[in-house]
Amino acid sequence: MLAITAEGEPIRVRIPEANRELVLQTANRFYNRVSNLQDNYLEPSQQLYRWLLAPLEAELQARGIQNYLFIMPDGLRLLPLAALHDGKQYVAQKYSTGYAPSLNLIDYRYRNIKESPVLAFGASQFETNQNQSNLPAVEIEVPLIARDIRKGTYVLDKEFTLQNLVENRNDNPYPIIHLATHADFQPGELSKSYIQLYDRKIGLNELRELGLSNPTVDLLVISACRSAYGDRNAELGFAGLAVQAGVKTAIASLWYVGDTGTLGLMSEFYRQLTTAPIKAEALRSAQVAMIEGQLKKQGNEIVGTRGTVPLPAGDTVADEDLTHPFYWSAFTTIGSPW
Repeated sequence: MLAITAEGEPIRVRIPEANRELVLQTANRFYNRVSNLQDNYLEPSQQLYRWLLAPLEAELQARGIQNYLFIMPDGLRLLPLAALHDGKQYVAQKYSTGYAPSLNLIDYRYRNIKESPVLAFGASQFETNQNQSNLPAVEIEVPLIARDIRKGTYVLDKEFTLQNLVENRNDNPYPIIHLATHADFQPGELSKSYIQLYDRKIGLNELRELGLSNPTVDLLVISACRSAYGDRNAELGFAGLAVQAGVKTAIASLWYVGDTGTLGLMSEFYRQLTTAPIKAEALRSAQVAMIEGQLKKQGNEIVGTRGTVPLPAGDTVADEDLTHPFYWSAFTTIGSPW
């Protein structure tokens, strides 16, 4: 392993017992257990922590490092880094984490977006021929973010088309774009990977046509399933491609996520973004709120650290334990943490 910090010499560590095959097997076991809401994830989580973080931790702490940005080889880019566990607590309770496709794609410039407006799009329902299930929480999530928590512009349902997306982007070149919808990434079948609009799907090849680098989108949040899931041909999925297309930072998910948990995480993230020093820290703070039960489902609303969020009518799932890493560790930052 190689760790590079702003100051000091690079740190090189060899872990002889951590051969590639064993690490990949452990990583797959961890991913499968967390992403399927199982409770037996701590053993692989703690083993990965001992291999990937523990050998570097003392030196990085001595240098005052609070954010870990990982550039991983193929096979390890699906790890929910925030859910690695040291035996006492999760990584998210100590550090912010994230991924980058490569060093040369990281934008090191800092821009304060604590009060920046949001351009938010979402679909809670879709044209019949799209064969997609409804997402009732999106109808709450989108206006909550772009009207109540932050100033901005939002577009919902039938208006969420490619033409409106491009036109609104041109008319309102806000530094933050939020997309709440369905998405899927199919490894080995890039033509079947998509982000769902109301009436059609956006393929991987169409991302560059959205003009995300002119002007630069400082933060793209893809509040959708498996939007950070990728393969060798598209590292870190849609989010990784968005960073390659010029987005400074993307936030996306590593697996199929629940509607209610996502609503809670996103509302808390945007509230934290108004005060957090960097984006990765805002996401970490939202995750910690879920880990420690400060953000929870209570009756017909989600109670967070800075307010409540109503749940969609008819939400009858009463036993969702939002402290499980399935709910809070799926989303990760990709690109610049600042």
